[in-house]
Parts: sequence; structure tokens; C-alpha cells
Amino acid sequence: MSSTSEQRQDGRRETKPPRATSIHLEHGAKVPSATPAAQSGPEHVTEPVAYDAILLSGFGGPEGQGDVLPFLRNVTRGRGIPDERLEEVAHHYRRFDGVSPINDQNRLLRQALKSALAEAGLDLPVYWGNRNWSPYLDEALASAANDGIRRMLAIPTSAYSSYSSCRQYREDWADALEASGTQGIIQIDKVRQFFSHPGFIQPFIEGVREGIAAAAQAGHDASSIEVLFSTHSIPTQDAELSGAGLFADVDGGGYAAQHRAVAEEVMAAAAPGVSWQLVYQSRSGPPSQPWLEPDINDALEALEHRSAVLIVPIGFVSDHMEVIWDLDTEAIETAARLGLWSLRTPTPGTHPAFVDALVDLVQERVSGRPVEQRANATALSAWFDVCRPGCCANKRLGFAPAIAGLQP
Repeated sequence: MSSTSEQRQDGRRETKPPRATSIHLEHGAKVPSATPAAQSGPEHVTEPVAYDAILLSGFGGPEGQGDVLPFLRNVTRGRGIPDERLEEVAHHYRRFDGVSPINDQNRLLRQALKSALAEAGLDLPVYWGNRNWSPYLDEALASAANDGIRRMLAIPTSAYSSYSSCRQYREDWADALEASGTQGIIQIDKVRQFFSHPGFIQPFIEGVREGIAAAAQAGHDASSIEVLFSTHSIPTQDAELSGAGLFADVDGGGYAAQHRAVAEEVMAAAAPGVSWQLVYQSRSGPPSQPWLEPDINDALEALEHRSAVLIVPIGFVSDHMEVIWDLDTEAIETAARLGLWSLRTPTPGTHPAFVDALVDLVQERVSGRPVEQRANATALSAWFDVCRPGCCANKRLGFAPAIAGLQP
């Protein structure tokens, strides 16, 4: 059932599945490739669903020098970026022997999730597939179909709403269904964007508390500390389209609003009164294209009357290249040059509270839990189960088939 592509000597493909050319709609359904409970497109699904398995969905990352350029070609597919420009990013990976930590992080998360599901009495196997590198999503779906799996609940390893952190996963699931020959065979729902779940937020609270204590031990009182909550920058146009149209008048759209809501909760619990700001990192694209700002390094340069900074990777589920290069390398070097004491706090990774949160997200869909009973720690409500029409669209790239949401 798996899509065909050139195979390497190690048996892995270098290219992700091609773009889907169609979607599958059951008779009368509004949401493609969805379970009956989600096919009509409710904001929150309150009908219990007997899922067969979980689809843990990662971004993917290279695991050797020979993987780096093929991986980056997958990430930038359709943008016409020549290899010479990709090499400008490749050197980040090459400094670490071509290995991103993200795949190992997801292997650990998969195992932790399997154990936690079993402890909760949920007999659900966990299949793992990546959007941009082996194991690919279509390979995971082909394996699941061969095992008799028909209903899957997908967990993307991204907590917020935007094209790259939500809709692109939905498009890649559509690609994988068609490429694996499982379109019309496997139904896939997705968990809600989980930025507001207290189990996702708790590791950041602990990290800030411990970071403030470490700064104090180093001689920096609360008034001399700045907390920088860092997330991946995205094009301003994409940000404005994020969040199901609920944040049209908010700077940075739903993407920024969700991050700010999490940061507010973290600071209220961990360090009330300490100064903080939301900053961005890892921007790419032409200089003429507006992206969310300020960049973390610019924010560091602009600090006044501060002697210490905590860098909190609030936009990331686990450590990967954007964390270990853009934060642990570039931002820490900038802070050192400016004479600032600095510390980067941990990502959720396999923190027990985060793993339990993922199990809770599964349980709320298995049981059809009403929205008012769902775990939510921010001023924003628990997010949608089924993405709304046009949510997080990418006008530059145009429409592409996607599942787990109302069309287009």
C-alpha cells in the first residue's frame, strides 16, 4: 500500500508523499476521512468514538549527514529553493553530525504514551509517522491498515493554531492517505490544539520557577530578570489567518494570542511580577516578507536594566534543531556577548504531566466529553476538535486537500 519512491541502500525513502489530488467524503459527510461522530463538522465532538489506534504525527528530522539536504527539500517542497540556499540552513544540522534530536524525542514520547495509555486502561496501539522524514506518515498508515486498523485519532506534536502547526499536518494526512492507498479505508480524527491543557503548561511553570531560583542563586533579584517566551516566527499573513477567524483584530492572530495566553498562565503561577515578553525565532523567507517580531536576538539587544534572562521555548513540544541551535547556540551566545546571565528552560518532552495530558486528550474523544468538562488552564476556551472552514489557510501556497476539518 505504501507510495513508491526511490529507495536508499538503508531502505528509507528520501521524498515525502506527493500532494493529494482528492479527498474522500462519506455520503452526506462534510469532513473528509472522518469518523461518523466528526463527519458533520461539530466544533466539539461529544459522541463517544471507539478508536482502533493513535497516530502520533511528527515533523521529522535528519539522522545523518546524508539525510540533511533531502530532508530540507521535503520541508521546503513547492517553494523552488535551490540546494545552495538550503545549505545555509544545513550547516546547523551539520554541526551536530547531521542529526536532529527530534526523532529520538518522538521515539521516547511514543513509548511513554503507550505506557500511559495502558495504565489508563486504553488498549490503543500508537503508530508514529513524520511529515518530512522517515518514518513517513504514509508508511505508518500502510502499516496500520495491514494490521486491520480503521479508526485513528491523530496527535500532532504541535500545540498551537497556524498553517505550519495545524493545517499543514491536516494536508499531510490527506497526502498520506492517498499515497498509502488507505483513502476510504482509514478514518482519521485529530485531537484539539492543546496549548491550553494544564498538562502542557505545567512543565513550563516548573521550568520558570526553577529558572528564577537559579537566577536568584546567581545573585539576580526578580527586578533584574527578563523572561523571554520564544516560539517559531511565521509570516504575518499566516498569523492573521490563524485561529478560526476569532482573532481578526488581534496582532499576530490566534497564533500569537494562544501563546500569550499560555505565557500569562505560566507567569501567574510561577513568577508573578517578573517582567516577560513574547519573542520569535527561526524566521526564514525573503526579507521583503513580513514575519512576526521581535526576533529573540533583537529583544536581547534591546533589554535595559536587566542582568539575567530566562529563555522559555513555549512554542515547542520537545527539543529539536530550532531549540538547540536558535536558542541554545545563537540566543545564548547573544546573551553572553551582552553580559547577561542566561538559562534556557526545558521543553515538555516526556514530562509526566504532558504525557498524561495527551492521554486525557484521547480520553475526551473516546468518551465524548462535553467541552465544559474539558481540561483548560487559560482564558481561552478549549479549542475545536474539528477545524473550521479556511482556518489557518496559506494564501501564498493556495488550497490543498486536507482532512480533519470543514472544507476548504
